[in-house]
Amino acid sequence: MRTPRFLLAGTFVASLAAAGSLATPAVAQDEPLPHQKWSFASPFGTFDQAALQRGFEIYSQVCSNCHSMTLMHYRDLTGIGLNTAQIQAVAAAVTVPQGVDDQGQPKDGPASPASQFRSPFPNAKAASAANNGAVPPDLSMIVNAREGGPNYVYGVLTGFVPPPAGFKVPEGLYYNKQYPGHLIHMPPPLQDGTVSYTDGTKDNLAQEAHDVVTFLSWTANPEMVERKQLGVRVVLFLVFMTGLTYAVKRKVWSDVH
Repeated sequence: MRTPRFLLAGTFVASLAAAGSLATPAVAQDEPLPHQKWSFASPFGTFDQAALQRGFEIYSQVCSNCHSMTLMHYRDLTGIGLNTAQIQAVAAAVTVPQGVDDQGQPKDGPASPASQFRSPFPNAKAASAANNGAVPPDLSMIVNAREGGPNYVYGVLTGFVPPPAGFKVPEGLYYNKQYPGHLIHMPPPLQDGTVSYTDGTKDNLAQEAHDVVTFLSWTANPEMVERKQLGVRVVLFLVFMTGLTYAVKRKVWSDVH
Protein backbone atom coordinates (compact mmCIF):
# COMPACT_ATOMS: atom_id res chain seq x y z
CA MET A 1 0.00 0.00 0.00
CA ARG A 2 1.42 3.36 -0.96
CA THR A 3 1.48 6.20 1.51
CA PRO A 4 -0.87 9.08 0.51
CA ARG A 5 0.90 12.19 -0.68
CA PHE A 6 -0.13 15.78 -0.03
CA LEU A 7 1.48 18.77 -1.65
CA LEU A 8 3.44 20.80 0.84
CA ALA A 9 2.66 24.50 0.99
CA GLY A 10 5.23 27.11 0.13
CA THR A 11 8.23 27.11 -2.10
CA PHE A 12 11.60 25.46 -1.90
CA VAL A 13 13.10 28.85 -1.07
CA ALA A 14 10.88 29.05 2.00
CA SER A 15 11.65 25.48 3.04
CA LEU A 16 15.36 26.13 2.71
CA ALA A 17 15.37 29.63 4.18
CA ALA A 18 16.96 28.29 7.35
CA ALA A 19 19.56 26.38 5.37
CA GLY A 20 21.32 29.35 3.83
CA SER A 21 21.55 33.11 3.56
CA LEU A 22 19.45 34.81 0.87
CA ALA A 23 21.60 37.95 0.60
CA THR A 24 22.96 38.33 -2.94
CA PRO A 25 26.33 40.09 -3.25
CA ALA A 26 26.77 42.27 -6.32
CA VAL A 27 29.72 40.22 -7.58
CA ALA A 28 27.73 36.97 -7.77
CA GLN A 29 25.95 36.29 -11.06
CA ASP A 30 22.88 34.05 -11.28
CA GLU A 31 23.46 30.86 -13.23
CA PRO A 32 20.88 29.25 -15.54
CA LEU A 33 19.59 25.91 -14.32
CA PRO A 34 21.28 22.84 -15.80
CA HIS A 35 18.86 20.89 -17.95
CA GLN A 36 19.26 17.16 -17.48
CA LYS A 37 17.64 14.36 -19.43
CA TRP A 38 15.21 12.63 -17.08
CA SER A 39 13.68 9.28 -17.97
CA PHE A 40 10.38 10.38 -16.40
CA ALA A 41 10.11 13.84 -18.01
CA SER A 42 8.21 13.04 -21.21
CA PRO A 43 4.46 12.32 -21.38
CA PHE A 44 5.30 8.63 -21.82
CA GLY A 45 8.34 8.64 -19.55
CA THR A 46 8.88 6.21 -16.67
CA PHE A 47 11.22 5.98 -13.71
CA ASP A 48 14.49 4.14 -14.29
CA GLN A 49 14.39 1.41 -11.63
CA ALA A 50 18.17 1.04 -11.50
CA ALA A 51 18.59 4.80 -11.01
CA LEU A 52 15.91 4.77 -8.29
CA GLN A 53 17.76 2.06 -6.37
CA ARG A 54 21.09 3.87 -6.73
CA GLY A 55 19.41 7.08 -5.59
CA PHE A 56 18.07 5.31 -2.52
CA GLU A 57 21.62 4.13 -1.77
CA ILE A 58 22.78 7.75 -1.80
CA TYR A 59 19.89 8.93 0.34
CA SER A 60 20.51 6.14 2.86
CA GLN A 61 24.28 6.63 3.04
CA VAL A 62 24.51 10.43 2.72
CA CYS A 63 21.29 12.49 2.79
CA SER A 64 19.61 10.65 5.67
CA ASN A 65 22.35 11.79 8.03
CA CYS A 66 20.77 15.28 8.04
CA HIS A 67 17.44 15.14 6.18
CA SER A 68 14.21 13.41 7.12
CA MET A 69 11.55 11.91 4.84
CA THR A 70 8.49 11.86 7.04
CA LEU A 71 6.06 10.98 4.24
CA MET A 72 7.95 7.83 3.31
CA HIS A 73 7.60 4.35 4.82
CA TYR A 74 9.92 1.44 4.12
CA ARG A 75 7.07 -0.52 2.55
CA ASP A 76 6.90 2.15 -0.17
CA LEU A 77 10.21 0.86 -1.52
CA THR A 78 8.30 -1.72 -3.54
CA GLY A 79 7.91 1.21 -5.94
CA ILE A 80 11.65 1.21 -6.73
CA GLY A 81 11.72 -2.53 -7.36
CA LEU A 82 12.70 -3.93 -3.96
CA ASN A 83 11.01 -7.17 -2.93
CA THR A 84 9.59 -7.99 0.50
CA ALA A 85 12.74 -9.66 1.79
CA GLN A 86 14.91 -6.73 0.67
CA ILE A 87 12.59 -4.21 2.30
CA GLN A 88 12.58 -6.16 5.54
CA ALA A 89 16.38 -6.22 5.52
CA VAL A 90 16.61 -2.48 4.83
CA ALA A 91 14.16 -1.69 7.62
CA ALA A 92 15.73 -4.07 10.14
CA ALA A 93 19.10 -2.35 9.71
CA VAL A 94 17.63 0.94 10.98
CA THR A 95 16.80 1.85 14.57
CA VAL A 96 13.66 3.91 15.12
CA PRO A 97 11.65 5.03 18.17
CA GLN A 98 9.41 2.25 19.51
CA GLY A 99 7.30 4.15 22.01
CA VAL A 100 8.01 3.70 25.72
CA ASP A 101 8.98 0.76 27.91
CA ASP A 102 7.23 -0.48 31.05
CA GLN A 103 8.91 2.28 33.06
CA GLY A 104 7.67 4.95 30.69
CA GLN A 105 11.09 5.59 29.17
CA PRO A 106 11.51 6.06 25.41
CA LYS A 107 12.83 2.99 23.68
CA ASP A 108 14.27 2.25 20.25
CA GLY A 109 14.25 -0.86 18.12
CA PRO A 110 14.63 -2.19 14.58
CA ALA A 111 12.26 -0.66 12.04
CA SER A 112 9.65 -2.70 10.21
CA PRO A 113 8.31 -2.23 6.66
CA ALA A 114 5.44 -0.21 8.17
CA SER A 115 7.83 2.23 9.88
CA GLN A 116 8.45 5.76 8.64
CA PHE A 117 11.91 6.44 7.30
CA ARG A 118 14.19 7.12 10.24
CA SER A 119 14.59 10.81 11.03
CA PRO A 120 18.14 11.87 11.89
CA PHE A 121 16.98 14.20 14.71
CA PRO A 122 14.19 13.82 17.26
CA ASN A 123 12.89 17.36 16.68
CA ALA A 124 13.62 20.67 14.96
CA LYS A 125 15.51 22.09 17.94
CA ALA A 126 17.92 19.17 17.91
CA ALA A 127 18.36 19.53 14.14
CA SER A 128 19.07 23.24 14.50
CA ALA A 129 21.56 22.70 17.31
CA ALA A 130 23.47 20.16 15.23
CA ASN A 131 23.57 22.32 12.10
CA ASN A 132 24.68 25.77 13.31
CA GLY A 133 21.13 27.05 13.63
CA ALA A 134 19.83 25.70 10.29
CA VAL A 135 17.13 23.02 10.12
CA PRO A 136 17.67 20.71 7.12
CA PRO A 137 14.38 20.51 5.19
CA ASP A 138 12.39 17.32 4.85
CA LEU A 139 13.05 15.80 1.42
CA SER A 140 9.79 13.92 0.87
CA MET A 141 8.36 16.54 -1.51
CA ILE A 142 11.39 18.72 -2.16
CA VAL A 143 11.30 18.28 -5.94
CA ASN A 144 7.71 19.53 -6.11
CA ALA A 145 8.35 22.43 -3.75
CA ARG A 146 10.60 24.49 -6.03
CA GLU A 147 10.15 25.92 -9.51
CA GLY A 148 12.62 24.09 -11.69
CA GLY A 149 11.94 20.82 -9.89
CA PRO A 150 14.56 18.14 -10.50
CA ASN A 151 16.82 20.46 -12.51
CA TYR A 152 16.98 22.90 -9.59
CA VAL A 153 17.78 20.22 -7.01
CA TYR A 154 20.40 18.76 -9.36
CA GLY A 155 21.85 22.25 -9.83
CA VAL A 156 22.21 22.79 -6.08
CA LEU A 157 23.85 19.40 -5.56
CA THR A 158 26.39 20.06 -8.31
CA GLY A 159 26.64 23.82 -7.81
CA PHE A 160 29.39 23.95 -5.17
CA VAL A 161 32.25 25.81 -6.82
CA PRO A 162 34.92 28.28 -5.66
CA PRO A 163 33.40 31.74 -5.13
CA PRO A 164 34.16 34.56 -7.57
CA ALA A 165 37.03 36.90 -6.79
CA GLY A 166 36.02 39.35 -4.09
CA PHE A 167 33.05 37.31 -2.89
CA LYS A 168 33.37 36.79 0.87
CA VAL A 169 31.95 33.56 2.26
CA PRO A 170 31.27 33.80 6.02
CA GLU A 171 32.47 31.03 8.27
CA GLY A 172 30.03 28.13 8.38
CA LEU A 173 28.57 28.90 4.95
CA TYR A 174 29.41 27.58 1.49
CA TYR A 175 29.26 29.11 -1.97
CA ASN A 176 26.78 27.53 -4.37
CA LYS A 177 26.21 29.03 -7.82
CA GLN A 178 22.61 27.72 -8.05
CA TYR A 179 21.33 28.42 -4.56
CA PRO A 180 19.40 31.73 -4.17
CA GLY A 181 21.86 34.19 -2.68
CA HIS A 182 24.72 31.74 -3.34
CA LEU A 183 25.36 31.16 0.39
CA ILE A 184 24.15 27.92 1.95
CA HIS A 185 24.73 26.21 5.30
CA MET A 186 24.89 22.75 3.73
CA PRO A 187 28.42 21.59 2.90
CA PRO A 188 28.90 19.78 -0.43
CA PRO A 189 27.14 16.46 0.18
CA LEU A 190 28.38 14.65 -2.93
CA GLN A 191 31.67 14.26 -4.73
CA ASP A 192 33.30 11.68 -6.96
CA GLY A 193 33.30 8.37 -5.12
CA THR A 194 30.91 9.38 -2.33
CA VAL A 195 29.26 5.97 -2.58
CA SER A 196 30.25 2.64 -4.08
CA TYR A 197 27.39 1.50 -6.28
CA THR A 198 26.56 -2.17 -5.90
CA ASP A 199 25.70 -2.44 -9.61
CA GLY A 200 29.11 -1.20 -10.75
CA THR A 201 27.91 2.14 -12.14
CA LYS A 202 30.62 4.81 -12.22
CA ASP A 203 30.19 6.88 -9.07
CA ASN A 204 31.09 10.41 -10.15
CA LEU A 205 29.39 13.57 -8.90
CA ALA A 206 27.11 14.01 -11.93
CA GLN A 207 25.91 10.40 -11.75
CA GLU A 208 25.32 10.51 -8.01
CA ALA A 209 23.35 13.75 -8.24
CA HIS A 210 21.29 12.46 -11.17
CA ASP A 211 20.43 9.25 -9.34
CA VAL A 212 19.46 10.82 -6.02
CA VAL A 213 17.32 13.45 -7.79
CA THR A 214 15.57 10.64 -9.68
CA PHE A 215 14.82 9.02 -6.32
CA LEU A 216 13.60 12.32 -4.85
CA SER A 217 11.37 12.84 -7.90
CA TRP A 218 9.83 9.44 -7.27
CA THR A 219 9.21 10.08 -3.57
CA ALA A 220 7.43 13.31 -4.51
CA ASN A 221 5.44 11.69 -7.35
CA PRO A 222 5.18 7.92 -6.77
CA GLU A 223 1.99 7.66 -8.83
CA MET A 224 3.41 9.54 -11.83
CA VAL A 225 3.64 6.54 -14.15
CA GLU A 226 0.14 5.34 -13.26
CA ARG A 227 -1.23 8.85 -13.91
CA LYS A 228 0.41 8.97 -17.32
CA GLN A 229 -0.91 5.54 -18.24
CA LEU A 230 -4.40 6.52 -17.13
CA GLY A 231 -4.15 9.71 -19.17
CA VAL A 232 -3.24 7.75 -22.30
CA ARG A 233 -6.21 5.42 -21.80
CA VAL A 234 -8.56 8.38 -21.29
CA VAL A 235 -7.32 10.10 -24.47
CA LEU A 236 -7.72 6.88 -26.49
CA PHE A 237 -11.23 6.42 -25.08
CA LEU A 238 -12.19 9.98 -26.02
CA VAL A 239 -10.82 9.51 -29.54
CA PHE A 240 -12.84 6.30 -29.89
CA MET A 241 -16.01 7.92 -28.57
CA THR A 242 -15.53 10.91 -30.89
CA GLY A 243 -15.29 8.59 -33.89
CA LEU A 244 -18.26 6.53 -32.74
CA THR A 245 -20.39 9.62 -32.14
CA TYR A 246 -19.53 10.99 -35.57
CA ALA A 247 -20.42 7.67 -37.22
CA VAL A 248 -23.76 7.51 -35.40
CA LYS A 249 -24.51 11.09 -36.36
CA ARG A 250 -23.89 10.36 -40.04
CA LYS A 251 -26.08 7.26 -39.86
CA VAL A 252 -28.96 9.02 -38.12
CA TRP A 253 -28.94 12.02 -40.47
CA SER A 254 -28.12 10.16 -43.69
CA ASP A 255 -31.79 10.09 -44.79
CA VAL A 256 -32.26 13.81 -44.39
CA HIS A 257 -30.39 14.63 -47.61
